[in-house]
Amino acid sequence: MATVDTTDLGPAHPPKAESFEAFKTIEAELKKNLQHIRHEHNKHEPEYFAAVADLSDEQLTTFSEEDLVEVRTALVAYGLILFGKVHLKEASNGYIHFRAFIPEPGSSEVVKFHSIHTEETEHSDGNKTYRAIFTKNDPLEWFDT
Repeated sequence: MATVDTTDLGPAHPPKAESFEAFKTIEAELKKNLQHIRHEHNKHEPEYFAAVADLSDEQLTTFSEEDLVEVRTALVAYGLILFGKVHLKEASNGYIHFRAFIPEPGSSEVVKFHSIHTEETEHSDGNKTYRAIFTKNDPLEWFDT
């Protein structure tokens, strides 16, 4: 399994044609998953989605391929891991980070959605903060979940 320690994650850059195509393939699943994790997190830790608490599910998921603003990729033996940053149209400075897999050319596999980045940070005082909505200035980094 690829990890941050075993894979070279390339620099952040604007998306190219292959990234847009991959995004279009996973877009419906990404939106469905975003709504699902929002509902799940809102049961126990609503802080994850506090930045977009005023948005409906429909408003939260109005993004499209034009809103894919940045990507990073990691080449692995069986294809490419794609990390993407998507601007949430209805949230002025709201972005989500997702992870997907693009199989190597000629493979019978298809592009697969992996996850949306959710972050739990424990502070020195023992308190925790949670978020799934990032800002334009937050770097797109490797994540597993």
